[in-house]
Amino acid sequence: MSFETTNYRPTPLPDRREMSDAAMIEAARVHFDAMATRHSVREFCDRPVPREVIETAIATAGRAPSGANQQPWHFVAISDPDMKSRIRAAAEEEERAFYGGGAPDEWIAALEPIGTGASKPHLEVAPWLIVVFAQRWGTRSDGSRYKHYYVPESVGLATGFLIGALHLSGLSVLTHTPSPMKFLTELCDRPVAEKPVMILAVGHPAGDATVPAAALNKKPLEEILTVIGAQTETT
Repeated sequence: MSFETTNYRPTPLPDRREMSDAAMIEAARVHFDAMATRHSVREFCDRPVPREVIETAIATAGRAPSGANQQPWHFVAISDPDMKSRIRAAAEEEERAFYGGGAPDEWIAALEPIGTGASKPHLEVAPWLIVVFAQRWGTRSDGSRYKHYYVPESVGLATGFLIGALHLSGLSVLTHTPSPMKFLTELCDRPVAEKPVMILAVGHPAGDATVPAAALNKKPLEEILTVIGAQTETT
């Protein structure tokens, strides 16, 4: 997509949904109930996942809002066993350095209830890995660069869309952020303009999959919400 034409041209809203207050509340509750069943797992089974599911979920991610509509993201979906093995080997090398003294004690202590460690077998077992890249700048047809705005915020929004789409498709997702992760740029053959942000391991949970008990503790609504102004309650 080219962003060389910058003139503003309004167009009528192409999609509009009209719902009653009661229907909106019901829809919000249904969506919450569905998303409340999302859990990060580290044990996957080898059941294949159709490529179309991954492609459609990434297409959904591409519908996320972004700064200046520049869509500064790229996703690399990997099912090739050899590539997954190479990513695991490189990630575990970084993780061993992290857990072996590279991370502050406070950070390690914060991770202890989650049960993480340097071993990352899910990077090979999960049928798909999706590497999320943030595009720091764009390139015009003449080769000149233009700056992207609100890149971390935009990529975060798109990744949230992606995780939600994958979950609603019946899949489990584990976010993995090896540090540093520059090795992903080379392995995935991406340009220097793109910075790897995270790896998503995607697939069906193993029959004996577990989650950390601490991960089930979510902040209640009153701790994450402040309402300012009038509010209408519908019963």
